[in-house]
Amino acid sequence: MKARFLLIPLLSSVLAACSGGTHRLTILSTNDIHGAVFDSSYLGRRVHPSMICAATLIDSVRRAEGAGNVLLIDAGDFLQGDNCVYYFNYVDTITPHLCPRMYAAMGYDAVVAGNHDIETGHAVYDRIAAQFESLGIPFLAANALKPDGSSYFKEYALLRRAGLKVLVLGCTNANIRAWLAPSVWEGMDFRSLIPFVQEEVDKLQRRLRPDVTVVAVHSGTGDGNGLQIENQGLDLLQSLKGVDVLVCAHDHNPLVKVEDDICLINSGARMRYVARAVLEGSGRRARRARKLSADLLRVRAFKPDTALRAAFRADFEAVRAFTLRPVATLDRTLFTRDAFRGQSPYMDLIHTVQLRASGADVSIAAPLSFDKVLHAGQLVFNDMFTLYAYENSLYTVSMSGKELRNYLEYAYDQWIGGEDGHVLRILPRDDPRTGARGWSFRNRSYNFDSAAGICYTVDATRPCGERVNISSMADGRPFAPERLYRVAMNSYRASGGLFLKASSLPVTVGAIEERILEKQEEVRSLMYRALRSEQNLTPAYYSDRSLLGNWEFVPAAARKTIEEDFKLVFPKAIVQ
Repeated sequence: MKARFLLIPLLSSVLAACSGGTHRLTILSTNDIHGAVFDSSYLGRRVHPSMICAATLIDSVRRAEGAGNVLLIDAGDFLQGDNCVYYFNYVDTITPHLCPRMYAAMGYDAVVAGNHDIETGHAVYDRIAAQFESLGIPFLAANALKPDGSSYFKEYALLRRAGLKVLVLGCTNANIRAWLAPSVWEGMDFRSLIPFVQEEVDKLQRRLRPDVTVVAVHSGTGDGNGLQIENQGLDLLQSLKGVDVLVCAHDHNPLVKVEDDICLINSGARMRYVARAVLEGSGRRARRARKLSADLLRVRAFKPDTALRAAFRADFEAVRAFTLRPVATLDRTLFTRDAFRGQSPYMDLIHTVQLRASGADVSIAAPLSFDKVLHAGQLVFNDMFTLYAYENSLYTVSMSGKELRNYLEYAYDQWIGGEDGHVLRILPRDDPRTGARGWSFRNRSYNFDSAAGICYTVDATRPCGERVNISSMADGRPFAPERLYRVAMNSYRASGGLFLKASSLPVTVGAIEERILEKQEEVRSLMYRALRSEQNLTPAYYSDRSLLGNWEFVPAAARKTIEEDFKLVFPKAIVQ
């Protein structure tokens, strides 16, 4: 993606409190790092953009602009996605956590809490917040409110840069309660960013009188129609008054956008880019000369900060030793991409673990890795992140047969029903979130749920509501729409989304909790223990049809079209 360079007039109020002289403030932002701290994999197979590589780029900007003229912000989602954060989240909880130490070493001025940071649970993010505070880095989420109306985290940071008083207001995603179990965010609730952000900006500007106001939110761009509480970036861009720079995140979509007198920047994900906004002015009497520019700076994987790498070498080696811990032997190579064209061994393995761990009648799961490979031979703990990318717990919920079928109807409608002769919902566009080039899925592939424990077909020629035909349970017993079934799914699904739509439950904590029969630990941990116990993974373990049942797309002509669509999204064969 080519970075765009934009120039617009700055708000007349910006820099108004400053006396004469020239001011140039550079704001750098990152977001959705997802544990991309180290510049090389623990298996030594590749190098990739990371915090250690971004440090080289950031320091070059500081040298060019002057360190006192640069502000560095992260907009959240750093505590999930890689072995290094998992290790310091849950394994080594005594050593100070890697992330606050790395943020401090890189000179971050403020960090926002993302939904995946909250997902780690109180024991992790409360510890992180305390460590950030001890290092002098504000950990922000103004819209995460306690019952008394005060903020659970810090609300804002007030900083001095380039001779200016800079206000940074930080907010987390407003839709957290729809995804995460109530126990994870106990003691707080989450306000919609509209109108909360404007109200907070107005209140803080009256009290603090900043020269520059930056709003950093862990929220995606969205459509700007006011209907997507998860992605309120454009809603804010179009409505905020008195804000100069809006930092967005969450959707993994690198973006620079200008609307009249405010700039939106989003660096994407996993340190591929650092977003930059530059505010320039020459004092009160030359407001017309003030301007705002913004662009995206590409992080080079082969330019690590060698001093930073050396400083954190012991941490890398500790994580590496944990990562290479043997788990089991896999008899054949599994490809996560196969999950997008039908029943696959990769999904069979996930369903098998969920059914055996829960004793449920049915398992529901989706592919959480877009295009990864589980290589035949010795699996190590690192492979557990390919198998299951997120820190979701395993829940068993009560659903009627009718609700289960409705759930699958909703899920497959995310997946199929394409236009212009396509069966899969695909578009001729790149997707920076997944790395797809040329063609990509219209919807988020981690919502392409399938079920195990039942036998069913999905008729790709029928409209939504008429596609799924469940013929029996996996063991041949009849499937009854009126019967209640024990259904295993992760905490993300059990806490909202399709579960609420299928069951017609009101969006309340109590309504959801009444349906939850059992809560277990993280799915990845359950998988780790199950696979270590099994040791030798063959189809006899992960493709037992009497446990899993089977499903397929029908008719045969639709399957042929799906294969053609699949090759558009994945045009290159994987080189093992």
